[in-house]
Amino acid sequence: MNVKQFVKQYREEWEQLEQSVTILHKRSKKITSADIHQFQRLYQKAAQHLSYSQTYFPEEDVTQYLNELVSKSHNLLYKDQISSLKQIQHFFSTTFIHLLLDQWKFVIIAMFLFMMGALASYISVLQDPLHMYSILPADLAHSIDPNSLGTNNGEIDGPTMSAAIMTNNIQVAILAFAGGVTFGVGTIYVLISNGILVGALAALYWHYGKAYDFWAYIVPHGMVELTAIFIAGGAGLLMGYKLLVPGHFSRNYQLKLQAKRSVQLLLGTIPLFVIAGLIEGYITPSAISLEAKYFVAVITVIGLTAYILIGKVLRKAQAPGHHRTNWRDFD
Repeated sequence: MNVKQFVKQYREEWEQLEQSVTILHKRSKKITSADIHQFQRLYQKAAQHLSYSQTYFPEEDVTQYLNELVSKSHNLLYKDQISSLKQIQHFFSTTFIHLLLDQWKFVIIAMFLFMMGALASYISVLQDPLHMYSILPADLAHSIDPNSLGTNNGEIDGPTMSAAIMTNNIQVAILAFAGGVTFGVGTIYVLISNGILVGALAALYWHYGKAYDFWAYIVPHGMVELTAIFIAGGAGLLMGYKLLVPGHFSRNYQLKLQAKRSVQLLLGTIPLFVIAGLIEGYITPSAISLEAKYFVAVITVIGLTAYILIGKVLRKAQAPGHHRTNWRDFD
């Protein structure tokens, strides 16, 4: 069967399971043994449907929907209420990393949009540094002095510029996420325009022979910050895409579903900004060598990579549907 037939045939059962989850989650005294039995039966069938959907419709919305439905049912069936601390731990060890792995394509697209803007402005300013005044905000363009980088004599030195970029990037992350409600147009604009800002600054410092110094003050916290921006941008692009191409669901349903996922992705970036802030406050302005600053950047990249790889391995180990399924039940 195709995906439309699959959804049409089993959608009613999935809705019944959603209702059962809601009822059991309230822990009402009116819950009967029949309610529990029905929940268990629907949960088992939904797990089979998920296995089938992962095999035959891995890129369809229904697979993601079933994955979330089965996960909620599994947690209700096998777990008691957990503490807030454990909820936070579960969010970052399971929920967030699963969402990130599911939506990695949108995160990559966000990165490319940012890089497109950065490359365009980099080439422009490299050809003529005066282009900086038409690209950068006037107050920033007139206050930059590349020769003051790393000193406390100029109006803008490394730490000050890092703080300004960090504040800007937090705003960018929120705007990139919120731009999803404009069918992603706002997100695209935010990513490209802020890539233009970074690219112009990089070209200016290259022109003055200060590129090595410039990046030493940016990348220690910038690697983490940019990762957070790309995730937030990916969340906005995801929301915009699902509103533009709702698939087999209504736009209203997609807005509710994708807004929830996008908010979760945005919340997952909070620790990244905290880490970046600590690095910016203690490492960037310190008197350590430029090489040491680059080493910190390498450590952050290794940490981010390890988090994703470990999350991917754990997800594979926790994936439901390891049991054999009789696919004829779906024909």
